Amino acid sequence: MRPAFQDPVFGAQESFAALMNAMARPGRIQRCAALPDLPPGLEPAAAAALLTLADAETPLWTDATGEAREWIAFHTGAPFAELGAAQFALALGAMPKLALLNPGSDETPQESATLILQLAALDDSTGWRLTGPGIEHEHRLAATGLPDDFATQWAANRAQFPRGLDLILCAGSRLAALPRTTRLAEPA
Repeated sequence: MRPAFQDPVFGAQESFAALMNAMARPGRIQRCAALPDLPPGLEPAAAAALLTLADAETPLWTDATGEAREWIAFHTGAPFAELGAAQFALALGAMPKLALLNPGSDETPQESATLILQLAALDDSTGWRLTGPGIEHEHRLAATGLPDDFATQWAANRAQFPRGLDLILCAGSRLAALPRTTRLAEPA
């Protein structure tokens, strides 16, 4: 079994800080490179986010297979679940439809799912115009590998507030977050 964080304390702290900064500053790219030796198909930021968030009490859905799935099971201890029952979802391939994930309820919105999505590339100098909490004026974000109807799916997710999903976008050792309160607009 390949190791997780080489330095468990420092690696977990680095990943936690990157995730918190990403959630506090939607669309701003953070670096998370504490995992240099991963199974094929799994990239550092997505793996670090999952190790930081998932544990033996959090139902997890993933499309990972083979060694990557075994690595995830071993290092997180998270029980695998169907997509709609998962608290965390890790998609290494195509993004699942957001409407299929658990949005929480009006009474317990904190029980919604968080989707960690591994993508081809992230760029915060171009792309969508992001506004909302944590953004003073506007942030930009381009994410290569999202479905063509992502903006429509995201608008439907956001309309459920306080329910709805949070999204962590990962590409290599970079990650950015889209909390459920973030508004997307096409570039002008």
